[in-house]
Amino acid sequence: MIVLNSNVIIGWKYVILIDEKEKFIMTELYTIPSLPLPYDFETKEIYRQLNLANKKLAELKGVALTIPNEDILINTLTLQEAKDSSAIENIVTTQDDLYKAELNMGNVMISASAKEVLSYRQAIKTGFYSIRKTKILSINLIKSIQQELEHNDAGFRTIPGTVLKNSAGKTVYVPPQDNESIIKYMNNLEAFINNSDLSNLDPLVKMAIVHHQFESIHPFYDGNGRTGRIISILYLVFTELLDIPILYLSRYITHNKSDYYYLLQSIRDKNSDNAKEWENWIVFILKGVEETATDTIRLVKGIRALMDKYKQCLRPIFGKQYKHELLNNLFFHPYTKIEFMAQDMMVQRIAATKYLNKIVAAGLLTKIKKGRTNYYLNKELINLFLSVGRNLQDANTVITVNPR
Repeated sequence: MIVLNSNVIIGWKYVILIDEKEKFIMTELYTIPSLPLPYDFETKEIYRQLNLANKKLAELKGVALTIPNEDILINTLTLQEAKDSSAIENIVTTQDDLYKAELNMGNVMISASAKEVLSYRQAIKTGFYSIRKTKILSINLIKSIQQELEHNDAGFRTIPGTVLKNSAGKTVYVPPQDNESIIKYMNNLEAFINNSDLSNLDPLVKMAIVHHQFESIHPFYDGNGRTGRIISILYLVFTELLDIPILYLSRYITHNKSDYYYLLQSIRDKNSDNAKEWENWIVFILKGVEETATDTIRLVKGIRALMDKYKQCLRPIFGKQYKHELLNNLFFHPYTKIEFMAQDMMVQRIAATKYLNKIVAAGLLTKIKKGRTNYYLNKELINLFLSVGRNLQDANTVITVNPR
């Protein structure tokens, strides 16, 4: 028996919760299954939604190829994903704060939230470049992603005491408490991800299962939610459903928080004979892939159209001096500065300043001054990102209570 705190006691198969009226509530512990699951997921509901999700994902993969420099999408869209994923954990910031933080603008106090979001984007990039090189989504990579997010190397949990609560403070789930179990489950998850011989399920169905399994293992002290969402993005690249990590899945989760946590927990509450609950969860994730792929397709097409417009305007202005690096700079950095332009165009600072002033005069950039430094905003690109956003909905948030 493990006493986590004055309100949670874990036995062999049950967890005893003591509510605010000091009543004992005995709940069966969720037994995390070994993967693959013993269910047939070729149901009509899953198959229908799977077709829609795969169709949209294939369209997104093709549309992304219309942007000649993939780094533009990797840099800008992963920042949007990072912003939305962090918002799920109540790490909220604005587009403006993020771009200012990225520029390290003088006399601007960088918020803790902005730093967290930029760390999230870097974690996505770290994982992406690793998978592109090694073709493996390993435990070590998952650990490095979490380390990038949390800026520590604590690794998997070794001390009992982690429980998950809702916003009302009620314990809703108790993950594995001992390090040995965590390692066992994570080894099984790693094998399920990387060994295609273990399961012939469609990769999107597997992604939904992997996401739930990781969230249930909850292997780290902190950063599990964000790490899990990054794993989902990277899994799409790992399985070659996407070439680059540009799906906005966190936005869907943010807008459907209540359903997300309800379906996540319903599998655990049923514990055994929960095929229907798994089906509901998988359909929910597949709908998310379809919806977010649709949103991202619209955004990428918008970026492409905007790049074409800027290109048509810039060529007559610069004539033989025009280079594609000029256009790339304006879309890689929604907020840019003289140093960025000088580096990308491989010119001196004076020449870079002239480039930017001409673009401002053409109405394609907005110039702002902070202290002694000038910054240049691609407002049309920024407004495009904002137009895709929606108002966040209030929902219960699962939080982790740690023993230290």
